[in-house]
Amino acid sequence: MSSPLFPFDNAYARLDGLSVPWQPAAVPAPRWLHLNRGLADELGLDAEALASDDGLAVFAGNRVPEGAQPVAQAYAGHQFGGFSPQLGDGRALLLGEVIDRQGRRRDIAFKGSGRTPFSRGGDGKAAVGPVLREVLISEAMHALGIPTTRALAAVATGETIRRERPLPGAVLTRVAASHIRVGTFQFFAARSDTERVRLLADHAIGRHDPALVGREDRFLAFYEAVVQRQARLVAQWMSVGFIHGVMNTDNMTVSGETIDYGPCAFLEPYDPQTVFSSIDTHGRYAFGNQPGIAQWNLARLAETLLPLFHADEEQALAAATRALEGFAGHFDRHWLNLHRLKLGLRGDAADDEADRALVNSLLQLMHGHRADFTLGFRRLSSVLRGALQDWLALWGDQHAATGDWLARWQQRVDAQGEPAHDVAARMDATNPLFIPRNHLVENALEAATESGDLRAFERLLTIVTDPYTERSDDAPAALPGTPEQTQGYRTFCGT
Repeated sequence: MSSPLFPFDNAYARLDGLSVPWQPAAVPAPRWLHLNRGLADELGLDAEALASDDGLAVFAGNRVPEGAQPVAQAYAGHQFGGFSPQLGDGRALLLGEVIDRQGRRRDIAFKGSGRTPFSRGGDGKAAVGPVLREVLISEAMHALGIPTTRALAAVATGETIRRERPLPGAVLTRVAASHIRVGTFQFFAARSDTERVRLLADHAIGRHDPALVGREDRFLAFYEAVVQRQARLVAQWMSVGFIHGVMNTDNMTVSGETIDYGPCAFLEPYDPQTVFSSIDTHGRYAFGNQPGIAQWNLARLAETLLPLFHADEEQALAAATRALEGFAGHFDRHWLNLHRLKLGLRGDAADDEADRALVNSLLQLMHGHRADFTLGFRRLSSVLRGALQDWLALWGDQHAATGDWLARWQQRVDAQGEPAHDVAARMDATNPLFIPRNHLVENALEAATESGDLRAFERLLTIVTDPYTERSDDAPAALPGTPEQTQGYRTFCGT
């Protein structure tokens, strides 16, 4: 008797009233787009078995694997500031959970597997382009060391779905520490169902903060942990120029993982007001707004948990406020430490003010001269290797404006007393050379969508999952797009 493809243990599906049992929709002609063999091994799965015809049928939704208990999860959410009391998995299903090789519980879930009771009139499907975008960006984020959901598999379905135009359909299989969102708590709080909020919170604590299990103050301590995780996560986004694009409360996890790669993209010229999402018409989720939006979302989470913090409402509110106000300090500490690393600096509290000013001065220069964010940091190491022109080339005929900043930075580096080549090597291990450049992503997705040609996608995936290593063959992929490629660039949510 063969072993099951997934050794499922479905704790979330066993929780009463948090989800709806459901089945994925069958599709006519599945074919492989991507299988992440490295992730399969990390999960303790047999990659060869997953790559079989049986595996293809499972990832397409045509066969429910042994041990799975597919459910559509309930959640609500603030979308662009407006509250929707019922959203839920409108095109997703949690197949089940596995315990990976490190003993961590991980969700295995579909995206694009058909209508559910939460579809709200949608078709529940996904297209090849958005599915492959999520593969590219989530795996790039993982390679950058940023907590993220990951892509285990992507399968074309052989069906046509309707968006602005007909598009080939696909199903993504996503892996997450959990899919519990701020909006999951909001769903039950909006119905004044405090017992299910408590049930959900205890489950989340057991999963993400097991040291808190059984503590009388566990709910407040859990909230404080979520605040800290999100502060660190958004600081990491800011350090690589990532713009999530749709930071609704249903797209913020309590695990601290990045989730839902819809209209996401990376900065090229540094501008904190950059918005790529076609649906973010007022810039609510612009790059520079992300820390403030994260704190706003966390305030909404606190509102759902207040009855669990303390029986006295005023005391509960005071405790939540103190925890939420800690976000700014956590974020600032992570942001400064990450940017110190990007500049090759070591420092302690005595250096904070000067180092923060040094970082902000560079960002202001980048903004004023539209310098590329990624290369503006990466090529600084070339200065320490005696190749000043590599960095100055980013500034065109405006490079003279950088002289004062460059002298201040070099003085700060020299004061550390380290060999320049050691600092440069440390910087190159921190500042990526390769990110998913927007024009390259679009070229890869267009080829996959229009002709089924996956070569550009596969090449780009290889490049962005090794982001720090300089390779002459890949040098063009490190360069920003031309003005023609970047002017008016927009991303779309894919629903």
